[in-house]
Amino acid sequence: MELNLTQQKLLKEITGLESFSLDAFNVRLNGKLHGRKTTDNIDIITKKDKPGIDIIIKPGTINERVDIPVLITDTGIDDLVYNDFYIGENSDVVIVAGCGIHNCGDKQAEHDGIHTFHVGKNARVKYIEKHYGEGDGKGEKILNPTTNIEISEGGYLEMETAQIKGVDSTYRKTTAILADGAKLIIHEKIMTHGHQAAITDFAVDLNGENCGAHVIPRSVATEYSHQKYISKVNGNNKCNGHTECDAIIMDKASVVAIPEISANDTDANLIHEAAIGKIAGEQLIKLMTLGLTEKEAEEQIVNGFLK
Repeated sequence: MELNLTQQKLLKEITGLESFSLDAFNVRLNGKLHGRKTTDNIDIITKKDKPGIDIIIKPGTINERVDIPVLITDTGIDDLVYNDFYIGENSDVVIVAGCGIHNCGDKQAEHDGIHTFHVGKNARVKYIEKHYGEGDGKGEKILNPTTNIEISEGGYLEMETAQIKGVDSTYRKTTAILADGAKLIIHEKIMTHGHQAAITDFAVDLNGENCGAHVIPRSVATEYSHQKYISKVNGNNKCNGHTECDAIIMDKASVVAIPEISANDTDANLIHEAAIGKIAGEQLIKLMTLGLTEKEAEEQIVNGFLK
């Protein structure tokens, strides 16, 4: 599978890889399949009724990884895909997704990925998703991911998402339904600058007995950018739920946080937190006494906050 230097850079930004080895992968480039590899335990099938793929992981698959990056290097692309993940019982796998956009043209480039996870009984999944944008063209870089999660009895999904640079507009929507004993952990990191806008919308239904969810986003809004965080956790059984939002606001940016919890069972234990504020002056002074400039001190604090 051949990629030019720009495409290779995008691949590394979102997957951390320069090339693929023995693991399964599916690369989508400018709206079309560019490369694919399956394994004995992980199959990837192109959908027949709409754009996208089915990723089928056999029961009992252990210590395997599948990458499904999307790369966009043409201006004017409007890409929509539906990807369904079927993770078999008692599996333990890593799934890496995300989209990198390089737009040097005058037209907008957009990718909307709708991912649905069917996590089998007692299966464990670590899902990593990174979005990245670059390019000096006037065309916007737009990413709107939707993630729908269904976790069966005893299943576990840990989701790490990051959008740190270059995306002009994003609406990130995640829904989850948990069965008995299921666990969900979500870590999200977002940084916006310029006039960028980012909206995150979580909705989690804790339906199963002794299930639990922790939704933990962190964000930094700089310059004239705007962020909005919405989170709703519904406790519908004996369960534990925790949602929080921590944000650093700088310059002329704005941040809105709307965490909501709803208990529909007397044994539901739910907590929500939200904190928005600027970088503390004493933190800057401490680092500047060590020889850093104010800008360098701010960068170090932001990097540590989003780490």
